[in-house]
Amino acid sequence: MSDTLNGQDGRHAADHAYRLIRDEILSGKRTGGDWLREGELADSIGVSRTPVREALRRLTAEGLLTYERNKGVQVKGWDVADLDEIFSLRTVLEPWGCSLAAERGTVDTDQLDDLAHRMDALVVDGHPADLDRLTELNNRFHRAILDGSGNTRLATVLASVVQVPIVWRTFAHYNPESLRRSLAHHHELVTALRAHDGEWAQSVMCSHIKSAWHSIREQSGA
Repeated sequence: MSDTLNGQDGRHAADHAYRLIRDEILSGKRTGGDWLREGELADSIGVSRTPVREALRRLTAEGLLTYERNKGVQVKGWDVADLDEIFSLRTVLEPWGCSLAAERGTVDTDQLDDLAHRMDALVVDGHPADLDRLTELNNRFHRAILDGSGNTRLATVLASVVQVPIVWRTFAHYNPESLRRSLAHHHELVTALRAHDGEWAQSVMCSHIKSAWHSIREQSGA
């Protein structure tokens, strides 16, 4: 195989490697502290080292991997302290941003409503039918609200916070009741935003994040 990354084929190979490695990290197949070797990954994925190298760069930039000179890259680990810090920040900042968005009234609530219903459709018998897609739609839902807050720095700070594997995999830690409650929060948030009620929107978002926090802690044994 050629060790180049040129043109559409090279980009496709890099994207393919990125998705596979990322999925292994988010699913827990590769855990914190695991070293990732370019040659081994290239052989298992069926591509050259160059697209694997590009995929590892992207994953390092996203915070899923860490790079150590003369050693390589390894999966970034997390502990209870990391979890508490992340959700403590989200519990303070995201509800505030939601309140701002409700009061400004610039959020496209029809789009949010559509996203909420599309997430509902991805749950079968209380479990996600497509975890990656559900997570993507959820991130779009939350990002749209933050964009509507009018505070660009807030959106940037929170975007960096949620680039943590354990947060990306939130839905994987929900039992059917917790998942039902989370999805119901989305619909209530749409209603609060449509009413331009900042206090209501803030309260629902706070409950939404705290529910996720406790579900992750409970399911992970933290």
